[in-house]
Amino acid sequence: MRILIAHDAAAGAGGVESYLAALMPALQARGHQLAFVCDGPRSQQGPVRLDYVPTVASITDMGFLRGMEYIRAWQPDACFSHNMRRLAIDESLTSLCPVVKMMHGYFGTCIGGQKAHAFPAVQPCAREFGVACLGMYLPRHCGQLRPASMVSQFAWALRQQRLFGRYAHIVVASAHMACEYARHGVAAERLTSVPLFPTVAPDGSPRGAPSGPTVLFLGRMTSLKGGDVLIRALAHTIRLLRTPVRVLFAGSGPAESSWRALAVQLGVPATFHGWVEGPDRLAILRSASLLAVPSLWPEPFGLVGLEAAAQGVPAVAFDTGGIGEWLQDGVNGRLVRETGSATALGRTLADVLTESGELARLGEGALRVASGLTLAAHLDVVERVIAGAAVASPVLA
Repeated sequence: MRILIAHDAAAGAGGVESYLAALMPALQARGHQLAFVCDGPRSQQGPVRLDYVPTVASITDMGFLRGMEYIRAWQPDACFSHNMRRLAIDESLTSLCPVVKMMHGYFGTCIGGQKAHAFPAVQPCAREFGVACLGMYLPRHCGQLRPASMVSQFAWALRQQRLFGRYAHIVVASAHMACEYARHGVAAERLTSVPLFPTVAPDGSPRGAPSGPTVLFLGRMTSLKGGDVLIRALAHTIRLLRTPVRVLFAGSGPAESSWRALAVQLGVPATFHGWVEGPDRLAILRSASLLAVPSLWPEPFGLVGLEAAAQGVPAVAFDTGGIGEWLQDGVNGRLVRETGSATALGRTLADVLTESGELARLGEGALRVASGLTLAAHLDVVERVIAGAAVASPVLA
């Protein structure tokens, strides 16, 4: 097939870029021809580049009409579209070829896109998206506290939702997300859930034991990710164990300075590494006793947990969103049901870190779970969905 890959950016450091960087060569290895269209300029910088295929259209560089004509002339059998802030691009693509859309977040089902309230505390939101959400947005801190932002975000989400019917198919990474899109009108026959796969592969060498109890947080540092709750939890863990427990923070974001200050205030030994990629990301994953995923919002999947699992590192996480679909309690880690409770998280961390035998058992379980969620298995489903869309809605002349 001739498959067009669509994404906001030609380069980046996010999970979607890592996903596509693994997926695109695998599609080519199966004999498919690829083209790539992005909204941003090809000069955009980032550790992961996606514009390596022969045919690339940057809407910013080429202009909207010329970029669309360039893609039309390439004659794709189908498009596999990902994050696309400028919805006019997806709208135009649906008139050029069948579009299979992968929803990596709550796009078109939430004004702020995070499916969580921030006031009085961060907690998941179970509301169905609609006009009534406008009345909750500012009081419950569902996003930026500006009426103009609320209105523009609502208009964008509504426009994205109206595109649901124009996509040939929608793909999500968890049954949790499938339920979310089903209740917003996407029919079951046009909706597929397929688990993700570890994007950081093991190097085959045995992992040495950490020098002491070490907990890793890996991701963007925002209030939704719960880093402050993790620091409070670790202060409780240290009191229970009466021994130091290191925490490594890999990532960055607006909450970093407050998390640093909180760690100092509570006496939690914390090291902040900034963003890590490539060999550095692999090394920091392998250096941890376990991974903490203290997310307070409903994670669509939680790919970082699989990255750690592929290195034999178990996870401890709040049971939110799609996390429970890869984290099997007592098998490859521990699920904490009391989302947002630093005490419950700290107690669970202490339970796991106390026994080296338990850590080893959960690490073995992590490897087993990760080995069952492979790129090949993911690609089998995605390839079938794209082929089905191309057959059902052939290229427009």
